[in-house]
Amino acid sequence: MGIVIAILVFGLIVTVHEFGHFICAKLSGIKVIEFAIGMGPKILQKKKGETKYSLRLLPVGGYCAMEGEDSTNSDPRSFRNAKLWKRIIVLAAGAGMNFVLGFVMLIVLVSMMDAVPTTIISDFCKAQSDNGEISYIAESYETGLMRDDKIISIDGTRVYSTLDLNYIFDTLDKSKGHRVIVKRNGSRKTIDDVVFHKKEEGGGAVDFGVIYKNKNPLTVIKGSGDIFMSMTHIVGLSLKQMFTGNMKKEDVSGPVGVVSVISSSAENTKSFIDALYNVIYLTALISINVGIFNLLPIPGLDGGRLLFCFIELIRRKPVKPEHEGYVHLAGMVLLFGVMIFATYNDIVKLISGGSHG
Repeated sequence: MGIVIAILVFGLIVTVHEFGHFICAKLSGIKVIEFAIGMGPKILQKKKGETKYSLRLLPVGGYCAMEGEDSTNSDPRSFRNAKLWKRIIVLAAGAGMNFVLGFVMLIVLVSMMDAVPTTIISDFCKAQSDNGEISYIAESYETGLMRDDKIISIDGTRVYSTLDLNYIFDTLDKSKGHRVIVKRNGSRKTIDDVVFHKKEEGGGAVDFGVIYKNKNPLTVIKGSGDIFMSMTHIVGLSLKQMFTGNMKKEDVSGPVGVVSVISSSAENTKSFIDALYNVIYLTALISINVGIFNLLPIPGLDGGRLLFCFIELIRRKPVKPEHEGYVHLAGMVLLFGVMIFATYNDIVKLISGGSHG
């Protein structure tokens, strides 16, 4: 059952992405030849008007094929003959729809919570001695933080939600003091050498609780927006690690790994609500990830095509289609190579039970 849910989630993310291209192309008057969900052999196909709609066997992609994408075409409704601003909108619409899907999923997610978390400190961790005396064990309280402080950043890393706090506490160096920027009494204050209390087990840090707000339309939307910003931030940090070589090669994952993670999250929970919560969370995270990755200026991706549009905007004339085509082909070969490597990693993890030997 978990595998089915994972495939449906993956299919939803891809469908929403390609639908963004499709609907904007249609609204722009660009001729769409085929709108396909999945890759490989066709399972179903139906033609309506000038466009073929198909469902394909492998749920690892999809496409919206437009007239004259990669070559000069005399058709006035071809992609390359459309105005530049229309082409930019069509290319960016896929990622845009992924962001919309991610935000909608987060609204659902926050609506499932009992209350909406903030990054405002409610109180600090305390301990009770044998004689009944209560004292603070939160080192951050002793080193400058106060109740009602709103955490803005830690060591230069922006904090939008508790998701950022968890990420930072799991990765920060707890052997040194940290620079924390807070909002206190309406103004920003920088506090140096803040120390966070260490957990005795499981790593991370525990120091303070945060204020939770009652749910209403405004707090739900605000909370969803904060988590959305956190997810884009964390995805950005992960991509930075990948491109700077700081990510271990065994941590690179592809579609098989994504499906495996979603499947495990759907199955390894105590209740249906917990499983649903995990699936919605991962759907939002992966959709935002797909949106950001597709906007990177890498040949073969939407971002690579957008780069050529901006070059055209600066040069006041387009790059020759055959030259652009060669660049995108090289990019696709590179991306397929990365996907093959990532899929190999995923299969090794599945065979070895999640670890490399």
